[in-house]
Amino acid sequence: MLVAFKFEKLEVWQLSLEYVDLIYEISNHLPAKEQYNLKTQMTRSATSISLNVAEGSTGQTDLEFSRFIGIAIRSCIEVIACLHLAKRGSYISKKIFDQAYEFGEKMFAKLQALRKKLK
Repeated sequence: MLVAFKFEKLEVWQLSLEYVDLIYEISNHLPAKEQYNLKTQMTRSATSISLNVAEGSTGQTDLEFSRFIGIAIRSCIEVIACLHLAKRGSYISKKIFDQAYEFGEKMFAKLQALRKKLK
């Protein structure tokens, strides 16, 4: 694989791609009535994590990169909140919730570690 951009080398960005895949998989099982609400919000938030890591990494100062990582962290929290709503609505099982929640915790920790390193 050709790696031309800084963000492509970052472990946190690669992990965010896996998280997006998982969230899209989960969101595909949400009911049709959630198509334009919970499903859209969940996938946009998950996608936002990788996009903010990428955008912040390119040609920015560490302070500016840290700001983008902060946005990614908030998006990660938003995905977790969406997962709670999906579980509360009985749209996903506890097992699926737990799997995605654990991945979200890992994603959150990696983002926090990167942000700490940038400060």
